[in-house]
Amino acid sequence: MEQTRKIINSLGFPSGDCNDLPTSKKRFPDGAQYRVEIPSVEGPSSFEAVIEACHYYQVGIHRVSQGSGIMLMTDDELQQMAEIGRRERLEVSLFVGPRGSFDITPMQLASSGKIAGLRMQGMDQLVYAIEDIKRACHFGIRSILVADEGLLWLVNEFKKVGEFPEDLVVKVSVQMAQSNPISIKLMEQSGANTYNVPTDLTLARLATIRQAIDIPIDIYVEAPDDIGGFIRHYDIPEIIRVAAPVYIKFGLRNSPNIYPSGTHLETISIALCKERVRRAKIGLDLLKRYAPQYTTSEKGAKGLGVPTEKIKV
Repeated sequence: MEQTRKIINSLGFPSGDCNDLPTSKKRFPDGAQYRVEIPSVEGPSSFEAVIEACHYYQVGIHRVSQGSGIMLMTDDELQQMAEIGRRERLEVSLFVGPRGSFDITPMQLASSGKIAGLRMQGMDQLVYAIEDIKRACHFGIRSILVADEGLLWLVNEFKKVGEFPEDLVVKVSVQMAQSNPISIKLMEQSGANTYNVPTDLTLARLATIRQAIDIPIDIYVEAPDDIGGFIRHYDIPEIIRVAAPVYIKFGLRNSPNIYPSGTHLETISIALCKERVRRAKIGLDLLKRYAPQYTTSEKGAKGLGVPTEKIKV
């Protein structure tokens, strides 16, 4: 194996997993090591519930993300999401649709077909996705979630020709599932601004990925059941140490998957959002006890996709 490892190392990658857990020297643009994300914030009412819970529990967050998709939000809802994010100086990351799970194919529902996941099928879906992003940007949204390599590349090309704002944050979903340094480096080179790694990576593997890429890593320290159901609160200090800059994500175990959400599930969505903030309180209090020296960002810090004003046409 020595020759194989030597060649891999010459290409700029670690020749094996970093079991020595080196401390990351990389940081967010403002010098911070970590930021906090609350996922699955499915609409304006849920977003306001998150803000209310953050005040109640005295929890500071930097980003909310949404999974049901831009295409399943009304214009008024998009406007409200942007307005709340702008008011609170928080990044609002919305999933791009449609995707494979919205399509007529049964493959992604079959036991051997789940790898199809949320990827785009055909050129028409890519066109629809670009139009979805244009609509969100029109309302001031400056962060999107993608789960397809082709769409990621295409969005980057559209940014280059001025079709999308230069400051649009492109966040790669956990559903993309690349889990080694070389695969994730390819995503960075294709235009990813922040990458959500799979939920089950060891500290050594997270450290190895950090050696290969510069963009922030997003990681669930509590994962929904359908992507692992792990509760890794005691790992938070070490995750930050070896993987900085990192977005610490508080999902929620033992909770229903409500994608795609809507007004019929609004009460449940609000309750889940409040509990995610409560879980963030528990996790961040643990971090303060064991690693109070680690630094976080202020709201609205450089690099966050905080919504702008609606573009006038």
